Amino acid sequence: MTLVLGLDPGTAITGYGLVREVDGQLETVDYGVIRTPADMPLPQRLQTIFHDLTALIQTHKPQSAAVEKVFFSSNAKTAMSVGHARGVQLLALAEAGLSIAEYTPNEVKQATVGYGGADKYQMQQMVAALLNLEDIPRPDDAADALAVAICHINTSHFQSLIDTGY
Repeated sequence: MTLVLGLDPGTAITGYGLVREVDGQLETVDYGVIRTPADMPLPQRLQTIFHDLTALIQTHKPQSAAVEKVFFSSNAKTAMSVGHARGVQLLALAEAGLSIAEYTPNEVKQATVGYGGADKYQMQQMVAALLNLEDIPRPDDAADALAVAICHINTSHFQSLIDTGY
């Protein structure tokens, strides 16, 4: 039984999703978002993310974590802001002693939908289907975080097959 924490980084909204695998079946343990107000100074926003994520880890005690790698080509300010949030999240995960994997958006789509070029809605539909949820998880950041956790579970299985020579 493996519990994975998936994260969709952001300064305003950080999505999180906890997925457990039991006997080859995926189960949703928890999902949601950590929000910080836009008018809050950046250091306090990062502190809030760190403390809330640390509390989440202490509550659920995941065995590993996966974080989405974020790429921005046009908005340097957004990239810097998300980069700060990712750094704080990686610190919280490392402080908790978790093994950490990082995946690009295309890797997440490939591991959940089977196609790296899938659109966001296709991925969210697959997340709901794989986790036997009646509706697509909301907000989008939480659904994305669940997809990151699913990606890590699927990728870990594939890697273990490679490692054992199958």
